[in-house]
Amino acid sequence: MYKALTGKQLRSTQLAAARGNLWEGAVRSSKTISSIMVWLRYVRTGPAGPLLMVGKTERTLKRNIIDPIIEMLGTRRCIYKSGVGELILLGRTIYVAGANDERAAEKIKGLTLAGAYLDEVTTFPESFFAMLGTRLSVPGAQWFGTTNPEGPNHWLKKKYLDRARLHLRRDGTLAESQDPTAIDLHRFSFSLDDNPYLPPAYVDALKLEYTGLFYRRYILGEWCLAEGVVYDMFDEKRHVVDLLPDIHQWMCVGLDYGTINPFSALLIGVGTDSRLYVASEYRHDSRLARRQLTDAEYSENLRGWLASYEHRGTKGVTPQWVFVDPSAASFMNQLWSDGVPGVAKADNTVKDGIRSVSVALGQNVLSIHRSCKGLLSELPSYAWDEKAALKGEDAPLKIDDHSVDALRYGLHTTAHEWRPLIRSKLEVAA
Repeated sequence: MYKALTGKQLRSTQLAAARGNLWEGAVRSSKTISSIMVWLRYVRTGPAGPLLMVGKTERTLKRNIIDPIIEMLGTRRCIYKSGVGELILLGRTIYVAGANDERAAEKIKGLTLAGAYLDEVTTFPESFFAMLGTRLSVPGAQWFGTTNPEGPNHWLKKKYLDRARLHLRRDGTLAESQDPTAIDLHRFSFSLDDNPYLPPAYVDALKLEYTGLFYRRYILGEWCLAEGVVYDMFDEKRHVVDLLPDIHQWMCVGLDYGTINPFSALLIGVGTDSRLYVASEYRHDSRLARRQLTDAEYSENLRGWLASYEHRGTKGVTPQWVFVDPSAASFMNQLWSDGVPGVAKADNTVKDGIRSVSVALGQNVLSIHRSCKGLLSELPSYAWDEKAALKGEDAPLKIDDHSVDALRYGLHTTAHEWRPLIRSKLEVAA
């Protein structure tokens, strides 16, 4: 199933001889398979001593890296011990860990490591990465990592990649730094076109799927700022409708809870035309109404809104899910006690959620009914925080973001359900 490495893939494995070696760039560009091949070689031939594999979480590490290794080697040579934090790879015991918050550095204090593999390095806290460097103290120790690009002010870019001793660029040229402050790091930059084994139709379809910021980062492999309007692909003429088709699946309600701030809930369905529709919005702004509502009142209003919604002569809808911001625990308890079905915590990951909404808008599989005035007022002005970008962070401004947050909760938490709509659309186009 896995084909021989070639071109920049092969070149990067030959050059991965520094203390630190990082494959960075576009999605599906062969970063992972190249780095895995080097890691397997290192596990066999590297210095004796403890080894470590790290991902944003242990779960993502398993999905992104360990599962492909098991597929390559089989379960006899790669044994994952779930819940134990260990992997037996080619006869060597390897610690596995997640590094998704500042407490992660505590996990590796006291270790003396001979090598490490790092997946999604930009998602690690800087403190963890710095601590890891002090733990790689066995003579000859090396680390190997992969990541997608972020902003140019991200700590990994400014403090490490920009100081790399050797850089295999996206255009295939090789640059060796003459800077005396360069660090023992080899950097390998990839774009989507660097993977020669992807079918051309799939590459074309993937390029169509991403727009704006995410196209530059995940297709071209650029480290670029998150600036301007977040949903710059939103077009009222293209995305706003006055009439809805038949809705064959009321997929969910995305709900952003607010007391002083506005409370917003969006009803999202899938039409018979295999497209997503934000069909209706319930919104209460305490500042405008000059009255705050209790959890019980919000629950009553939410249930009344769904019961009274009429579509194609049928009154009342029961969505499969009601996704609520996890911070609104008391309101979820109220909904559960009131017997509202399908209440669950939303996936409130901000940047990944924005990407899901961007894909739906960019691929024109999402339309919004004109009655959703709160959402339609927020979408054109929802912007990236420039001050956060200067610090190396991707974060939207926390201004007029209540309905757009509700949209993000609904679409991102159900992305596994509606993503096939896009794939089918792209396959037809290809």
